[in-house]
Amino acid sequence: MARDEPRRGVPRDEAIPEPASSTATGGERTASPDEDPTDFGAPGPAATASGRFGRPGRPLRQSSFLTGFTGALGVLLAYTVYLGIRNAGGILVLVVIALFLAVGLNPAVVRLRGWGLPHGLAVAVVALTVVLLIAAGLVALVPPVVTQTGQFIDQLPSYVEQLRRNHAVNDLVERYDVMERVQGAANADTIGRALGGVLGGAQLVFGTLFRALTVLVLTIYFLAYFDKLRALGYALVPRSRRQRVQLIGDEILAKVGAYMVGALSIAVLAGATTFVFALVVGLTYPFALAVVVAVTDLIPQIGATLGAVIVSVVGFATGLPEGIACVVFFLIYQQVENYLIYPKVMRRSVEVNEVAALLAALLGVALMGVVGALIAIPTVAALQLILREVVLPRQQRR
Repeated sequence: MARDEPRRGVPRDEAIPEPASSTATGGERTASPDEDPTDFGAPGPAATASGRFGRPGRPLRQSSFLTGFTGALGVLLAYTVYLGIRNAGGILVLVVIALFLAVGLNPAVVRLRGWGLPHGLAVAVVALTVVLLIAAGLVALVPPVVTQTGQFIDQLPSYVEQLRRNHAVNDLVERYDVMERVQGAANADTIGRALGGVLGGAQLVFGTLFRALTVLVLTIYFLAYFDKLRALGYALVPRSRRQRVQLIGDEILAKVGAYMVGALSIAVLAGATTFVFALVVGLTYPFALAVVVAVTDLIPQIGATLGAVIVSVVGFATGLPEGIACVVFFLIYQQVENYLIYPKVMRRSVEVNEVAALLAALLGVALMGVVGALIAIPTVAALQLILREVVLPRQQRR
């Protein structure tokens, strides 16, 4: 039999294991059965075969120092992100408002494009319409405030003279030294605090104007690049899930837009009805009151009541019959709006449970104020759609 012929019972392509021995380079080897792998005492055959300092142990997977250092870096990064979000909270709120308005106004742009207008011209028409509506609201609200303030200033001397002729008021002034207290209060510190309050009021006014202009400009930019931004958002999703995410996302955007259109329609109807009622009753500044009712009606749950209270106060200031008429009118109109108009309009646009809508509005007011109340219902509609189309089917498959 030839020497290179394999032994009987052993396949030709299977190598016969060689006894464990060291490599020529002094590398790591497998310990033989006669060796103790934990014996690091005097150098024996295993130690001399593995190297001068014995057989190396297993490598450390991850040290405790590296774990702690990585965790500390993670905590520091999370805290830095939190500080950044907190410091930029005002700007982020403006961005959210602009995005919400852009999503709500995009159906109007799409409708104008369907009529044959170019995209840029459609965006310009929608933006100009919004600017004109805002300007009309300011024209309706600012002149009455300025006029009534001027009338109060003109009548102020007569009010003071009437108070001086009142004996009871004069007795109170002399008893409590009101004039001396007023003169003592009119010092430099008081004047400085008053000027600070005036400057603070001016800063509030200009800050509000700046935020309004910022929201308007961002809304126009988001409208102009709405399709590109939506395509970019869908491109970030893996291609295997992109189609389903796109269908759900477009449905969410459609619901938000439908909610905006429905809310604006209800608000315009409330303002128009209030305008007609104010003309019939004879209230002062009926257009301004109609604008106030329309704007406050955009706030879910509490907006309609707030507008009714404002108009009723103006009615009672005009006269007792006018005030009673305002209260009766708003009691009837709110019942009609809550049980007839609002359900018909919103049921076709956003299908949201009434309890969920109320809780969402309360949470939105607690978290983000009026802005949170405005975006609460479409957010709940989006979450409800995701729950119905994604979460519940996945739970059923498990």
